[in-house]
Amino acid sequence: MNFDFDADTEEMRAMVLGFARRELAPAPTAAGEFDAADFRRRWRLAGRQGLVGSAVPSAYGGSGLTAVAAAAMMEALGQGCPDTGFAFSVGAHLFAGLMPIVEFGTEEQKRRWLPALCSGERIAAHAITEPEAGSDALNLRAHAERRGDGYVLSGDKCFTTNAPVADVFLIQAATAPGGGFFGLTAFVVPADTPGLRVGPRHDKTGLRGSPMADVSLQGCHVPADAVLGAEGAGASVFSASMKWERTCLFAAYLGAMRRVVDATVAYAGERRQFGSAIGGFQAVSHRIVDMTLRLEAARLLLYRAADGLARGSEDEIAPALAKIAVSEAAVRVGLDAVQLLGALGVVGGGDAEALLRDALPARIFSGTNEIQRNNVARALGLGRRPAGAAARPRRPGAAARH
Repeated sequence: MNFDFDADTEEMRAMVLGFARRELAPAPTAAGEFDAADFRRRWRLAGRQGLVGSAVPSAYGGSGLTAVAAAAMMEALGQGCPDTGFAFSVGAHLFAGLMPIVEFGTEEQKRRWLPALCSGERIAAHAITEPEAGSDALNLRAHAERRGDGYVLSGDKCFTTNAPVADVFLIQAATAPGGGFFGLTAFVVPADTPGLRVGPRHDKTGLRGSPMADVSLQGCHVPADAVLGAEGAGASVFSASMKWERTCLFAAYLGAMRRVVDATVAYAGERRQFGSAIGGFQAVSHRIVDMTLRLEAARLLLYRAADGLARGSEDEIAPALAKIAVSEAAVRVGLDAVQLLGALGVVGGGDAEALLRDALPARIFSGTNEIQRNNVARALGLGRRPAGAAARPRRPGAAARH
């Protein structure tokens, strides 16, 4: 085992950290507002730096990073960019939007969509969640009916990250309603397709820099070559994207936690009470040690999952454990930082209160932590697998089949 990055990855991390600190701070806005033009400006800058397509092969305009290097990039982005929502949008675009096209797309689809999505010219969104299908992702009501030389999509999607700014949607719909794992199909759909409508942007507790909206599909006709993978492969597309997202996207939270822990350590060394720096008080120092412990433990789990993904492991448990560990550590680190900073911790615009707000949804998206625990328990042989579910995931450490 080697816990150090190679020289190229370290150099890349330093570049991303410096770039994010210099260029990715958002323009000031009033509470609840979102500056779409400024978001696009920063997105194009990130595209020029190779960030939004980093894990895509270089043949299609990406940087060809492994999962470990892509996670390192996201960690540096999360540490350097004060807007964790922006980093989250980059991760959702890359890991839930582009990587499914890389892994399941035809050569024509890859060459048509990936270059502009990697350069920052276009933005992707993955629409699967519905009002009645959140955790129960296999029972979608949005459906796709084969008609002539294509399909007609109808239904409603909700809470779709990047929807207000997306140029391309990866949309999941049922082609065989009630067909379980093989009843879903994924489609790549341009945002300007007639019948596709994006609703108003949601105002959220956290990740405010990541635009989110509902999507309506009313008689949305797409050609047959819009199918990603094959008819009935939608659940496989989604599962593969979640492996990337639950691993690499969550590395942004590692960076955000690092930024907050470092700032808290500095504050504890400067803030004086009763004639001493508060970092000398055991109650304070032990809390900071616990913050560091949670961060480092979650980081090890995440990079273990990233290493498995890079090696082609079939293990689905490591990403689930990493997702649980990182999201719950981020919430606790945010709470601890707010407590140690006192009134400064709850003043708007501070790193501590921002981390806490941004961490709250991390326990929900990419599959709730309760669902992740169910998946891990099932892999351990606890409980019964629902009818029609996929074979149980491999346990951590199991050799991958090639």
